[in-house]
Amino acid sequence: MTVLPDYGGSSLADVLPAVGRALGVATPEAAGSLELPPAPAYVVVLLDGLGANLLRRHPEQAPYLSSLPPVSGTCAVPSTTATSLTSLGTSLPPGAHGMVGYTSRIPGTERLLQALKWDPQVDPLQWQPHEPFFATLEQAGVHTTVISKAEFEQSGLTRVGQRGARYLGASSLVERVRLGVRAAGRTPSLTYLYDSDPDHTGHAFGVGSAQWRQALDDADAAIEQLREELPEHVRLLVLADHGMVDPTVRVDIDEETHLRDGVFLVGGEARFRHLYCRSGAVPTVVSTWRERLGDQAIVVTREEAISAGWFGPVEDRVRSRLGDVMVVAGPDLAVMSSRDFAIETMLVGMHGAMTAEEMMVPLLVG
Repeated sequence: MTVLPDYGGSSLADVLPAVGRALGVATPEAAGSLELPPAPAYVVVLLDGLGANLLRRHPEQAPYLSSLPPVSGTCAVPSTTATSLTSLGTSLPPGAHGMVGYTSRIPGTERLLQALKWDPQVDPLQWQPHEPFFATLEQAGVHTTVISKAEFEQSGLTRVGQRGARYLGASSLVERVRLGVRAAGRTPSLTYLYDSDPDHTGHAFGVGSAQWRQALDDADAAIEQLREELPEHVRLLVLADHGMVDPTVRVDIDEETHLRDGVFLVGGEARFRHLYCRSGAVPTVVSTWRERLGDQAIVVTREEAISAGWFGPVEDRVRSRLGDVMVVAGPDLAVMSSRDFAIETMLVGMHGAMTAEEMMVPLLVG
């Protein structure tokens, strides 16, 4: 089943405005319908890759998280880290902030921006010029802190989505918990903690693996410790940027080379491909891909995806970053390119598409 993003409701783009309202901050942007309980301070923890359905299926590995009211929302499209973290940080859908995938075309070139590693020739502030909501809250008198790995502090992704907040670097979730408790002592305040272990473990071993279950167990214990050490008046909000699946059907476009006909650049990732087409080739590309994949995927044009609201309103500067054709995998499919994305051939768990497993994320208040 395809899940559409709930922009303006309970999507990741609506979380920080809701936190702002809960802290008593009135801002023009805070117009979404998501409501959170009032508090003088909030700690927001994002567990990369821990979709709501995954958490629901593994209560024994997450006794604390499973004890919280099971509220969920959606991530953005595509269901991938760069898009989701930027939607969370800016409170904007991808059509406005422009982070439209793990890789996307740099307009006017035949190059891709790899959003997690970035590109020194791309200015993050030009790529994403909107002020992040962290900065909006800071200017409204809220003490804002981002706690993540030290090496992420100057990354392009951090600058597009989290500039304006104080940044603290720590290598482990246990260390981040310690820093988070200290930061939450200020009021009003928003402290954001990020942990990537569930995602990394799922990619390497799959979300059905013993290693992934152990990663979830470790994260649950750390978050329970965080709740115990936080003052009672501080609210804890735990969420994720997307879920994950272990696809079993893999189509390699470098083995089925007719799938490259009319395509000059392949972007996105294995479960959400952006295809950038030569002039006049879009109808043929759509037909070829639909015939090959059948009901294993949704194949749409850029205009169809925009009209369906996948990215929210799309700004002109963002439009050409989207593929002329997009291929959204069904539950079991991964569309590989062993030539361009060799690392993806080694992954077990993946995300990016629009299944409930990938799109639904927890919004747990403790």
